[in-house]
Amino acid sequence: MKKVLITGADGFIGSHLTEMLLEQGYQVKALSYYNSFNDWGWLNGVKHPNLEIVTGDVRDPYFCKHITKDVEQIFHLAALIAIPYSYVAPDSYVDTNIKGTLNICQAARENGVKRVLVTSTSEVYGTAQYVPIDEKHPKQPQSPYSATKIGADAIAMSFYNAFELPVVLVRPFNTYGPRQSARAIIPTIITQIANGKKEIKLGDLTPTRDFNFVKDTCKGFIELSKCDAAIGQEVNVCSNFEISMRDTLNMIARLMDSDVRFVEDEARIRPKKSEVFRLWGDNTKIKSLTGFEPSYSLEDGLKETIAWFLDKENLKKYKADMYNV
Repeated sequence: MKKVLITGADGFIGSHLTEMLLEQGYQVKALSYYNSFNDWGWLNGVKHPNLEIVTGDVRDPYFCKHITKDVEQIFHLAALIAIPYSYVAPDSYVDTNIKGTLNICQAARENGVKRVLVTSTSEVYGTAQYVPIDEKHPKQPQSPYSATKIGADAIAMSFYNAFELPVVLVRPFNTYGPRQSARAIIPTIITQIANGKKEIKLGDLTPTRDFNFVKDTCKGFIELSKCDAAIGQEVNVCSNFEISMRDTLNMIARLMDSDVRFVEDEARIRPKKSEVFRLWGDNTKIKSLTGFEPSYSLEDGLKETIAWFLDKENLKKYKADMYNV
């Protein structure tokens, strides 16, 4: 039974990864961000004999050293991820994303962890200079968020090069699915339609994205955790397919049998040089390393996502009338 640590386990992708690893027989230490409410995010109510939930903060290097003492692998997902919030609070992104990754890598090195999977993001590429985007594509810091993820990636790779820390950079493209934050466009649309909205305010609908269902993203993480050839590599986890935001939203409206109207809202449009207008990922590398293939089409993934949000107990957790940065 392999013991692993997941940072950011209380979040969207982290909670799904936690459940998937437990299902596969792993012993999981799940880090939830410390708060005084004893709130474990999406881990609330998750019970399993092989699950240990701990609370803390990756910004504390001493805490990181403490929680990494007895684990074989680390899935490092803890991060601040909302792009609009990074415009107004960039320093907090440096602390969590860059210094948090440094703390995890340093702790893993000192404690002899056998593999560290560091979560990157397709946002490090910025608007595509060519498609599909492979791992050699130039990095473009088009927001403070993407800049800090580029920095975190560089810190992790420096530990591989300087200290032979067994690092894998896992680079998911646009993950969606049950439990995703309301700051993301797919939950925003689904929750507002579910609440009877006939007009929805949105930002620019022309950009394209490479959407991936959360279970496929988690499968990519696990496959890379088993692949020795992936050590020291940065690897895209993506579908090799692009679709515009407008076409995605029209698909959601069709699946929900809604005649909702989408209206552009200036307040939700990113600064021109900060908007990533095109993302289409090349998944050749992960296929060659692990044989990974996405299991879900976009339509099938959206159907499962919509069904989850339409559950009243799930829907009431979201504030559909509030613009969440």
